[in-house]
Amino acid sequence: MAGQTVHLHEKYAKKLDQAFTLESVVKGRLCREEEFVGARTVRISNVDTVPLNDYDRAATSNRYGTPTEVGDTVQELTMTQDKSFSAVIDKGNSVDQCINKAGRFMKIETEEAVIPAYDKYCLGRLCTLGGTIAGTAEAIGKDNVIQRMSAARQTFVNGKVPVANRTWYVNTGVFNALVETDQFKNLEKLGVKAVAKGQVGEMFGAPVVEVPDEYLPKGVNFLLVHKRAACAPEKIGDNNLHIDPPGISGNLIEGRYYYDCFVYGHKAVGIYVDVTTGDGVEVLAAPEISATDGAVTADGTVWYTTDGTDPRYSATRKMGKAPGAEAGTRVRAYQETEGKFPSPVAEKEITG
Repeated sequence: MAGQTVHLHEKYAKKLDQAFTLESVVKGRLCREEEFVGARTVRISNVDTVPLNDYDRAATSNRYGTPTEVGDTVQELTMTQDKSFSAVIDKGNSVDQCINKAGRFMKIETEEAVIPAYDKYCLGRLCTLGGTIAGTAEAIGKDNVIQRMSAARQTFVNGKVPVANRTWYVNTGVFNALVETDQFKNLEKLGVKAVAKGQVGEMFGAPVVEVPDEYLPKGVNFLLVHKRAACAPEKIGDNNLHIDPPGISGNLIEGRYYYDCFVYGHKAVGIYVDVTTGDGVEVLAAPEISATDGAVTADGTVWYTTDGTDPRYSATRKMGKAPGAEAGTRVRAYQETEGKFPSPVAEKEITG
């Protein structure tokens, strides 16, 4: 066996699956986006619509209206998370303890390091890239939790977000508040798989998943997420055991995980984030845009577009506060600052 390599995700897969007590709360609830296979960066195009006209029966030409060129909104997604670990199990220690230390180590490493890091990263991305980040100074509790969650539901309805494939991610405080309300359906027979992935009930027809407080950024109470509003591609997930490699008497265990999480700009309305501000938590206000030349007033870093696309996601966005736009141009801008939640998007048509 000396010098051989064993792929732990194959050899120990069944044992690990049976032993897991904490599964990922993200996997299976976001699309994986197969377009990332064989590519680090993907450019996604969303075809724009054109306005409807009144059909003119009396016109000599263009009875359907003046033709409008069909445009595209382009978003560029680049993989960034390439994580790994390396651990040694000395042959003497393994023999003395008479246990399968490699399998036991992988179970603990997966539960306590790999899965939490993946979930926290993905949820953090959703919280900062969501289409709606609603900040309020009022703390959330049993008297207002339904009202706050209903605001998210209303945003989804108005945004035409499908009812199926929605998920609530709530912290422990929100779950405690929900338990004291009549509207919350705390289902007793969810099944082993649902419970293992954190599902604790339903609200407005969508599963409620309780996550540890540390999984969400400070101030975030809950998220409402539609599966197709974001993707979490995983390109590498290897766990390998090297037996007696050069320089080591024993086992070398190494793992590598290549993944990321992205929000689709044209479906960003499908992610709603509720935040309690104060105590160092702030949701930035939308910047002000001058109708004269498009100049942007804001304290943070400003990103803007002049082609009508959303600057939070558009590949054509530019950084700065002086677009220098001509009359008739629609300027859209938002601001961001490290350590704070980004602002909503402001927009204004330049009059000159």
